[in-house]
Amino acid sequence: MKKVIQIAEAVARIPDGAVLMIGGFMGVGTPDGLVDALVSAGRRDLTVIANDTARPGVGIGKLIDAKLVRKVIASHIGTNPETQRQMIAGETEVELVPQGTLAERVRAGGFGLGGILTPTGVGTVVAEGKRTIEVDGVPFLLELPLRADFALVKAKRGDYLGNLDYALTARNFNPLIAMAADVVLAEAEAIVPVGVIPPDAVVTPSVVVDHLVAKEVRHG
Repeated sequence: MKKVIQIAEAVARIPDGAVLMIGGFMGVGTPDGLVDALVSAGRRDLTVIANDTARPGVGIGKLIDAKLVRKVIASHIGTNPETQRQMIAGETEVELVPQGTLAERVRAGGFGLGGILTPTGVGTVVAEGKRTIEVDGVPFLLELPLRADFALVKAKRGDYLGNLDYALTARNFNPLIAMAADVVLAEAEAIVPVGVIPPDAVVTPSVVVDHLVAKEVRHG
């Protein structure tokens, strides 16, 4: 059976300087318990790979507010003025990647591919420093895979083997990042007996999930 651990134990496994993939789209589908615990633990010099940095005080934005992030790889930062300020001030390095390209780079990392070919960004600043490959006379950029030390995943339910399902659009990047990290920590809204999640409803299989993290109930 997959070991269920507490949030504090999960975060204790993450060192300063770790590369993290974090699920979520504007904070929806982000494992808030793990993010809050990272802030409380004061983990520093983190590299965060995610769709976005949400907003100040929301999701990944909490890590930005606490100045714990050294580098961000994301599709946009337009909704978080603090990320923008830190980038302009040279406090945080930001690599902006078109959203589809970001998803495919993570997928390539998860599936062991050497990269992806995409026409997105050809002839723009996105292409600077990247290799261009022609296929039947059409230019494509070679975009390299992305992997992380840890994936912080938010699931609707996880069973005691570690199988996961997701709630509607909160699914977003979570299944992709669960395939592309050395250690997968899944924060589940509910941990249920094996069999409660129908086999055909399992999105992330237990074989890739290292630990389930129980969602802590907060009072008052």
